[in-house]
Amino acid sequence: MEQYNGVFDPEELSFLGSLFDRTVFALPPSMRTPDNRTAIAKLILERTAAGNTQLACLTNLLITLSPQG
Repeated sequence: MEQYNGVFDPEELSFLGSLFDRTVFALPPSMRTPDNRTAIAKLILERTAAGNTQLACLTNLLITLSPQG
């Protein structure tokens, strides 16, 4: 993904949505609260806005933690 410009193409939205879903799923059910879901979404969008390197680091971490691996 390029530096964030305020608009995402469908492929980027699909990737970010999948990353969000996998991250929430990796949490224990008791932690899948609206507040935590919001915090995860903000974190993903902040890393996306910061550029590819930070998003890649976050993605690698979340994939590692995800039970779907």
